[in-house]
Amino acid sequence: MKLDKSQALLERARAVIPSATQTFSKGPNQWVRGVSPAYLERGEGAWVWDADGNKYLDYLMALGPVILGYGDKVVNGAIQDQLERGQVFSQMHPLEVEVAEKLVQLIPCAEMVRFAKNGSDATTGAIRAARAYTKRDHIVYCGYHGWHDWYIGTTTRNAGVPKAVQELSHSFTYNDVASLKAVFDAHPKDIAAVIMEPVGVEMPDEGFLETVRDLAHENGSLLIFDEIINGFRLAFGGSQEMLGVTPDLATFGKAMANGMPLSAVVGRREVMEIFDEIFFSGTFGGDAVALAACKATIDEMEKRDVIAHIREYGKKLNDGIRTMIEQYALKDAIGLVGFEARSILSFPNDDEALSRLRRSYFMQECHKRGLLFFGAHLPTDAHGEEELAFTLKVYSEVFPLFAAAYQGNDFADRMEGEVVEPIFRKP
Repeated sequence: MKLDKSQALLERARAVIPSATQTFSKGPNQWVRGVSPAYLERGEGAWVWDADGNKYLDYLMALGPVILGYGDKVVNGAIQDQLERGQVFSQMHPLEVEVAEKLVQLIPCAEMVRFAKNGSDATTGAIRAARAYTKRDHIVYCGYHGWHDWYIGTTTRNAGVPKAVQELSHSFTYNDVASLKAVFDAHPKDIAAVIMEPVGVEMPDEGFLETVRDLAHENGSLLIFDEIINGFRLAFGGSQEMLGVTPDLATFGKAMANGMPLSAVVGRREVMEIFDEIFFSGTFGGDAVALAACKATIDEMEKRDVIAHIREYGKKLNDGIRTMIEQYALKDAIGLVGFEARSILSFPNDDEALSRLRRSYFMQECHKRGLLFFGAHLPTDAHGEEELAFTLKVYSEVFPLFAAAYQGNDFADRMEGEVVEPIFRKP
């Protein structure tokens, strides 16, 4: 498998683009350099082709936005039709109303809607709204919530974020009510909102989300659900629809427009009306092409019953993976976490460097066989029987190789490229 063009592009990128990428997760150090492709040129359905013409089956699907498949004809048709009419205008576009009304119908907490372009915009908009509504400054969070100062300042990637901003955000641990109570006890009457991913790769303990909601409200705080990943995947309304716990505000993005840049802040009317007072405004917030894509995506997902298909496909895939983990006695070396619509093949180990080495070896062997493995499985409507059979065939070849490396403890000797690096480095 030749990667000459990818490597040449990467060398050119290093001269003009910091880190050679616009998105850390897509950057060269997140893949096995020398074995993994660096540039993808096109996609069709669940398949992608790199700059050298190599074909791969994709499960990362652009980090989650592609829910129907690459190049979906219906969505592309809606995009082309709207492009002929115009993309952005000097005043508002009717699609802003139409799509907002549809989201209000689909999302439990949504009584009003504001649009943006990416997940970070939406979560930061929700945080600003919560602070304005409650007249408080502190935030409690659980999960990943984007690149803006209020969140990223709490990570090891906090260079450039003022310390005063960092000190306003506090973390708590998923499924650990005591950790949330401790933050409220330490900052009584200071917490504007609790923001969290209600479901990540594990389900909440019984009553956990309800308790989080009640604690927030008892302390005069808002509850915000970050549904950027789960929205339109677990259900149209995301985790809140699936689990029956309704927040005050929620953020959506990724899959809602099948790859077009669009996100939204939604919530109950009383809170959303604060957007009349705060500044949350952008030239492209009413981008008619992205809104047309969203409308078409929703229509097609309803017609095709995409969410049911994803669940059925994911179950078959996960069952096959679990069978191989057991078959090759790898339960101590490989884990499968998550659920049908979003699962992750993990390589748990107390030694973080060893975990990355094992993951890199697994990635390497998958990429050599045409499976663009990154760890996550995000099935789409385009993943069908052919894709499932191909995936399980590749895994049936890679699992015994991994088992041999595990038994021989010689992963490093088997590497043909460089081991992936962590995005968030240890301090």
